[in-house]
Amino acid sequence: MFDIALWLAQGLLALFFLAAGLPKVIGRGIDRWVGFEDVPRMLTIVIGVSEVAGAAALALPPLLGAFEWITPLVSIGIAVVSLMAGGFHVRSAEWLPAVETALWAALAGSVAIGRWAEIASGPALPPVTLTIAIALLVPAIVVNLFLLTRRPVAPRNAEGTPVSG
Repeated sequence: MFDIALWLAQGLLALFFLAAGLPKVIGRGIDRWVGFEDVPRMLTIVIGVSEVAGAAALALPPLLGAFEWITPLVSIGIAVVSLMAGGFHVRSAEWLPAVETALWAALAGSVAIGRWAEIASGPALPPVTLTIAIALLVPAIVVNLFLLTRRPVAPRNAEGTPVSG
């Protein structure tokens, strides 16, 4: 059960970060991501490439049976990046996206802890604890994503700047 919970968490993280990164790289559909109108295009591309690479590094090593030690390290990186994005949202008073990024960080942290034995030995949390954490985080993320998709997208002018109504 524990391994299934970790795979579910890794798959959800990989899908989300692939879906988050591709629009930033391609430049289409980015209007759904809050705050990127003020970020330079080149930085947006770097962020997108990092997210796509993180998604690949979460899924491919375990599937290929090689370099599996990368998974917990990538999970830590995703957790840190998510927390940094959360700070960006808090500063902009965007509370629902801030909650979302905190949930992604918690899920990534759970994967990092669960897969840590692949790179080091030492004390670990009992598998049941992480399974419960993942079982609570996944529905919370789904509900949060549903709420985020239900909110209206602010209209923008030809330059891409939000239009106040």
